[in-house]
Amino acid sequence: MRYFVLSDIHANLEALDAVFKAGADLHYDRLLILGDLVGYGADPNAVCERIRDLKPDALIRGNHDKVGSGIESPEGFNAVARSAIRWTYEALSETNRQWLAELPQGPVIVDDLIEICHGTPFDEDAYVFDDLDALRAMHAAERPLCLFGHTHVQVGYCLENDQFTLTAVDEQRPLVVSLGQGAQHLINPGSVGQPRDGDARAGYALVDTDKRELTLYRLEYPIEKAQNRIREAGLPEVLAQRLALGR
Repeated sequence: MRYFVLSDIHANLEALDAVFKAGADLHYDRLLILGDLVGYGADPNAVCERIRDLKPDALIRGNHDKVGSGIESPEGFNAVARSAIRWTYEALSETNRQWLAELPQGPVIVDDLIEICHGTPFDEDAYVFDDLDALRAMHAAERPLCLFGHTHVQVGYCLENDQFTLTAVDEQRPLVVSLGQGAQHLINPGSVGQPRDGDARAGYALVDTDKRELTLYRLEYPIEKAQNRIREAGLPEVLAQRLALGR
């Protein structure tokens, strides 16, 4: 089975279209989406409709999906994120608001190898920023491979025979990570729509369960078009600028 894995699209239609075009060449069997379809970007309705039409095999909500749909308050967001999510709420159609509000909470078990979450298996809104965060998430996971998003950083952790290692530090992409028997893996496929690891290219992953391999990808997309859409929508200028920086 080949799973195409996306996270943190953040209403960036240009990045999403480019990633799906590239994904067609990967001949995947199933689609997994780890949350945060909306927020920050200028095309929340188009992104929701695109994803809904594709009927992902597993799709969970992110924190921006909850706030953008109105089921949670934006008060925990910083000023820029709060401004953008309020704009998103007003821009979303009632149909898309309701659809986002009904997205399931992670974690979700996909199969014997994979589970997915937005933040961590123990808290959908918690961040994995360091080794201790990663270890806590790995101990809470119920499957050998836990795929997570939320941080917008493409990274992988492995715990095997009490040895804890980073598995995605190499700058080379595509990068193949072996999912060895007996090992526990925690991997973020990166953000499609707003990377924050210093690489402005869209991030995504492919999991091949037969080979027990996960491949991390980065892809250039027309950032200028996404920036122009943000400016045309009247969203904060910093949201356009940060796309080119990957921060």
